[in-house]
Amino acid sequence: MQAIEFELNGEFVELNQLLKLTGVCDSGGAGKMLVASGVVSVDGQQELRKTGKIRAGQMVSLGDVRISVVAATASS
Repeated sequence: MQAIEFELNGEFVELNQLLKLTGVCDSGGAGKMLVASGVVSVDGQQELRKTGKIRAGQMVSLGDVRISVVAATASS
């Protein structure tokens, strides 16, 4: 299993963009196709909304890849 931690800098990231930004796929369009095919889960539930809002604390799963979304730490 591949574990990826994604640091979220805003309120949310769209699911297809998260897949692109973490390197799971090459583009947002490819991310949309993955979500539409039904192989992506968010917090253990199948997710079919291609641009669903993913927030800090959520876990995205795709095959043997697990993406943990964490809030960005403020640097001072």
